[in-house]
Amino acid sequence: MIPRTGRRRGHPDGGNAPRDPVGPPRRRGRRRAHRVPVALLLPALLGLAFLVLPLVGLLVRAPWSSLSEQLTSPQVWEALRLSLVCATAATGVSLVLGVPLAWLLARTELPGRRMVRALVTLPLVLPPVVGGVALLLVLGRRGIVGSWLDSAFGLTLPFTTTGVVIAEAFVAMPFLVISVEGALRAADPRYEEAAATLGASRLTAFRRVTLPLIAPGIGAGAVLAWARALGEFGATITFAGNFPGRTQTMPLAVYLAMESDPEAAIALSLVLLVVSIAVLAGLRERWMSTP
Repeated sequence: MIPRTGRRRGHPDGGNAPRDPVGPPRRRGRRRAHRVPVALLLPALLGLAFLVLPLVGLLVRAPWSSLSEQLTSPQVWEALRLSLVCATAATGVSLVLGVPLAWLLARTELPGRRMVRALVTLPLVLPPVVGGVALLLVLGRRGIVGSWLDSAFGLTLPFTTTGVVIAEAFVAMPFLVISVEGALRAADPRYEEAAATLGASRLTAFRRVTLPLIAPGIGAGAVLAWARALGEFGATITFAGNFPGRTQTMPLAVYLAMESDPEAAIALSLVLLVVSIAVLAGLRERWMSTP
């Protein structure tokens, strides 16, 4: 009698191949469906409604029939032009000053670096009106630095277009510094070290090696700073005032229109809403790519 070997027909290893005790392999890439607890679902839906309904109300109550007339008025275009110019100039100031500051925080062992970082991020949590008062106390005609600028050069910053740029840069620069610092910490410093071994100076390595590596972080930070500068209100009205054609930006025009022409205020708000959506769409790879 021939003993059975236990080999299975068609199996390349015959009966010596061990069987899978676990069973058929599970499909990868599929997530288990979890039931959402009602105690969490209801507050989540309320939070979503709290954030979305005001925007829906803005769209519902918008004067669509007279929207073109509202947006083509000279006051709206003047405020929009001033907002775009000042926000772009504030972003340029933030790039010139903020990128080196971010490099200093990320790449050097600066004494008191934590304190410096806390001071840099302070405008993020500081009320904008307080920031405007602080700017007045420093750069006003009787301020610590402003009095010297006025007596030595006859330069007055408050209640001017330059004052708008300064106020917007003050509140917008921390967004760029944080973004660029994070990009610098994520970048591999060995590339800079390799450039230094080849004879490149630190400035050359920064310009030719570091900047291309952190370009996406700089771009994201610049967009955030620009959007923050475009929507700035408190520091601008405190430090630069609300003078049409000179310091009246779009947020200030919305505030002024609410007192006399609510439909014009809604139309101006729609413009800022469209700009905000465009900024969010430009940053979709950074904020909206998480599955």
